[in-house]
Amino acid sequence: MFWIYVFGDETVILDQNRTRCSRFRCDQNQVLPIMPHFLPISPALQLVCWREPRKSLTAFVSSLTVLVAMATLSVISVVSYLLLACLCVTITFRVYKSVIQAVQKSHEGHPFRSQLDRDISFSTESAQQLAERCRNRLNWLSVQTRRLLLVEDLVDSLKMAAIMWLMTYVGALFNGVTILILADVVFFTAPPIYQKKKTQIDRQLVLLRSKLEKVLLRLQDRLPGAVRRSKAE
Repeated sequence: MFWIYVFGDETVILDQNRTRCSRFRCDQNQVLPIMPHFLPISPALQLVCWREPRKSLTAFVSSLTVLVAMATLSVISVVSYLLLACLCVTITFRVYKSVIQAVQKSHEGHPFRSQLDRDISFSTESAQQLAERCRNRLNWLSVQTRRLLLVEDLVDSLKMAAIMWLMTYVGALFNGVTILILADVVFFTAPPIYQKKKTQIDRQLVLLRSKLEKVLLRLQDRLPGAVRRSKAE
């Protein structure tokens, strides 16, 4: 099984593990291969795609439990209960190992010594990379917000207005925690369903995209000529 992704004039082909890929560039009906390379996959994407079912199931159940608890209790209570449960487990395990060492007269030391000695501090390079990513995302968000609110492109601003109008109905039906619960369920269930029904879903998405493009074209035709998008855009 191979996964094919199209980015403009480039096509990326991944193998079954989605790690090794080949890239191709289409130019005048010709396919020009680009050097194959390895694509890193983030741990979050591996969990969502159920690459390791046990870890994905643990993450899904844990996140869903925390969100359901937040829907019924306050955030302070949820955090307190989580830390209390963690302390109960670690203290019990520490006392158990101490009793076993006293009975067996062994000197194994602290049961969590390997975790305590592990360096978990952020390096300067990691902090700089994180700060750079945050800065780039913040700059992009500020530019897009200014562009949409100041109506640089009327069509995009109308899209945002329609989305915000729909979100008012969503907010009236669900609160923030409920939306997070639904999003968590969708994030962990959508990728497996898409992998099984990829052909049918892609066909429906293409039809939906074509209909949306037709609607946008009709809307642009009704707009004044000064605010229409040029063909180059």
